[in-house]
Amino acid sequence: MLPTSSQRPATTKPVSARAFARRRGAAAVELAVMLPFLAFAFVAAADFGRAFYASVVVQNCARNGAVYGSADAAAARNSAAIQTEAVKDGSNIGVTTQMVSSAVSTDANNVPTAVDVTVAYQFNTLTRYPWVPSRLTISRTVRIAVVPATPAQYY
Repeated sequence: MLPTSSQRPATTKPVSARAFARRRGAAAVELAVMLPFLAFAFVAAADFGRAFYASVVVQNCARNGAVYGSADAAAARNSAAIQTEAVKDGSNIGVTTQMVSSAVSTDANNVPTAVDVTVAYQFNTLTRYPWVPSRLTISRTVRIAVVPATPAQYY
């Protein structure tokens, strides 16, 4: 049989005002000690997220330019149009046409067989970290085969 509330022994004592003030002071000291570490962790996580997002956008820009250049031989040789297509997806982080380069691989007959598009973006961190550079270059290259003018070209 379980004891009733009147039969149970009192296990807690009433908290005095002085003990409550000491606990509150200890919590304030713990917060003061931990706050710089928490702030650093927050800023580091934000920088990591920004860098990851920038790498995804740079990859998408390079892929978009390579897909445009792989449409046919004329598109593969039109580097200005490849640059324009590549930067369309990167306007939110500031990718410009100066950051995009393209190269065309040709066969023995000077017919384009593949297009390579490279996007190089300078990423700046929010703050300086020990042993981590504050400026990082994120570079991605995508290679896609150019669609042949006629299907019988390679047979």
